[in-house]
Amino acid sequence: MLKKKAQMITKDYPKLQEVIADMFETMRNAKGVGLAAPQIGLSIRLFVVDASPFAEDEAELKDFKRVFINTQLVKEHGDKWKFNEGCLSIPGVREDIFRKREIEIEYMDENFITQKANLHGLAARIIQHEYDHIEGVLFTDRISAMRRQFVRGSLLDISNGKVDVEYKMKFPLKKSV
Repeated sequence: MLKKKAQMITKDYPKLQEVIADMFETMRNAKGVGLAAPQIGLSIRLFVVDASPFAEDEAELKDFKRVFINTQLVKEHGDKWKFNEGCLSIPGVREDIFRKREIEIEYMDENFITQKANLHGLAARIIQHEYDHIEGVLFTDRISAMRRQFVRGSLLDISNGKVDVEYKMKFPLKKSV
């Protein structure tokens, strides 16, 4: 599911407000700043963000809590900058990822009102990371082949359920031989 491009949804998506509330709760309990629907087993173009934990670094993130539906990344610009990223779907693995500093996006909020935003810094980075999830891209896809080899053992452990986290994770069913 995490490697598939997610589908657009309409405002009549079943129990959408409940899904959004559950995603915020899951993200908060896991101490994350973003969570995309594919991470909870739903292949839809939905993610939630609460960047307030980064408010000490960037004051404008104090109240940056939003729902993003059917998001489209219009443009990325500015210099690329490095930041050490992690992911709730890949616990214990962190890598330096280069992303553009500024983005322009279009999306629908939780009321299906079309929004446009120009974001920069950590807000842009978080959105890019979550946007990647609805595009079927993981942050480990953005590291070099050599670094990917270095974390391969950890990734195999995670996919085999050998991971200790304080939140529920689903693992692929093992195929019988």
